[in-house]
Amino acid sequence: MSISEMDVRPAVRPTSPPPPRTMRALRDRRDELAGRIGLGDRVAVERQHRLGKRTARERLELLLDQGSFVEVDMYRRGTTGAHTDGVVAGSGTVDGRRVFVYAQDFTISGGSLGAGHAEKIHKVMDMAVATGSPIVALNDSGGARIQEGVMALNGYGGIFRRQVEASGIVPQISVVLGPCAGGAAYSPALADFTFMVRETAQMYLTGPDVVRAVSGERVTHNQLGGADVHGSLSGVASFVHDDEESCLADVRYLLSLLPSNNLEPPPSCEPPDGDDDVRPELASLVPVSPNQPYDIRAVIGEVVDDGDLLEVHEGWAANVVCAFARVGGEVVGVVGNQPLVLAGVLDTAASQKAARFVRFCDAFNIPLVTLVDVPGFLPGTDQEYGGAIRHGAKLLYAYCEASVPRVQVILRKAYGGAYIVMDSRSIGCDLSLAWPTNEIAVMGAEAAVNVIHRKELAAAADPDELRQVLVARYADELAHPYYAAERGLVDDVIDPAQTRAAVRRGLEMLRDKRRRSPARKHGNVPL
Repeated sequence: MSISEMDVRPAVRPTSPPPPRTMRALRDRRDELAGRIGLGDRVAVERQHRLGKRTARERLELLLDQGSFVEVDMYRRGTTGAHTDGVVAGSGTVDGRRVFVYAQDFTISGGSLGAGHAEKIHKVMDMAVATGSPIVALNDSGGARIQEGVMALNGYGGIFRRQVEASGIVPQISVVLGPCAGGAAYSPALADFTFMVRETAQMYLTGPDVVRAVSGERVTHNQLGGADVHGSLSGVASFVHDDEESCLADVRYLLSLLPSNNLEPPPSCEPPDGDDDVRPELASLVPVSPNQPYDIRAVIGEVVDDGDLLEVHEGWAANVVCAFARVGGEVVGVVGNQPLVLAGVLDTAASQKAARFVRFCDAFNIPLVTLVDVPGFLPGTDQEYGGAIRHGAKLLYAYCEASVPRVQVILRKAYGGAYIVMDSRSIGCDLSLAWPTNEIAVMGAEAAVNVIHRKELAAAADPDELRQVLVARYADELAHPYYAAERGLVDDVIDPAQTRAAVRRGLEMLRDKRRRSPARKHGNVPL
């Protein structure tokens, strides 16, 4: 290379030094990045809104007290390359009480779960247990992040294990606000309560495409795993709502009725002003005739404060009602047979529903009030083949195991094994009250007469007339209201109008109940 050639080359200009680092510049950079993460991708957010869904952060604003959210791992990045890695996690308060939350962000890779995403969830779950605080999960995810393979599956396993370890220690609430498919569906199933929103929430193990490929059956996402399916057919959803606002409002309401952990009592409040314990309407709500239906919710409304109750699994197994309410400002769990549906009989679904509710109340120090009007178990081959004995045993086991204060009120029919299962004195009820209309017996008078006097009736000149005489005699001798009270199996026969007062006094009497159970690893529930 000649000197002349070198002379025509452009001169190399020295680079200017970077501006000096200042705290203000660093803070501005931090604020700009945090703001950008909080806003999210505009196009993806608009797409989420077009689907009728809020973003993860918008949902947390509805759920938590204003300004209370403290986020963890905002800057976490995984295979998505995006900050937060598709889940917003942290802690906030609901009515001033601490909860830990995570909300999957569908705007980032469909909210798919990878290793980093899962580790954030693990972190808040561990903190919830360590601090004795409820866990609320907002699910909206396309499932495991396929490109991460087994690490995504390992992340799910870590969530499930922590849910089992936290069970009975802190309340766990799962809210399904979008897709929740495959193995991810086990997380809501392991939670204490699951909320779903119609149209936007779907939950299933295998999707419509797999179902069609395997069975040839064509089914939509909502038909396969929508909110109404799980709210009325499968029983997976505890609560079903039309929109996210009402759904998250009810999550807040449920939390207001639950203790933060198993070492605390449920939150109490002042009884309603001017509340009268005498409720004359109760004397007319329940017909004297044992075959005439009525709505048990109307009875519950007269017993609890302000007639206010939060019913669990309202659309599933409606022949039994399970609800949270307050009596004298104190939280109770109410279980009652529903004569409007299947005459209030117990069946496989009702037994499962009530058993799980009873076990939750017992785990979290919530007293139980059981309203009994049960003609028995639903007969039929479908029930027997479906394990009616096994499922009924779940409810029996749950009540026998429960150590919280337990008050039973027998309104009308209490027949056979169903009477025993519905928290009878024989399985550990603390206080058994009965109305003058109660009939505790192995079976109804007419059915009993048909069995006991079968030969006499067959030989009688007028079987119908003889049956009426024998039925009346059986009812007078064995099925009258005082038969069980005379033998100490009912503590008092009360005026229906005094039911609220009697229940309230009973719960106050039992408030300091303690029961020491023999040491064991755990019992063997008839699952």
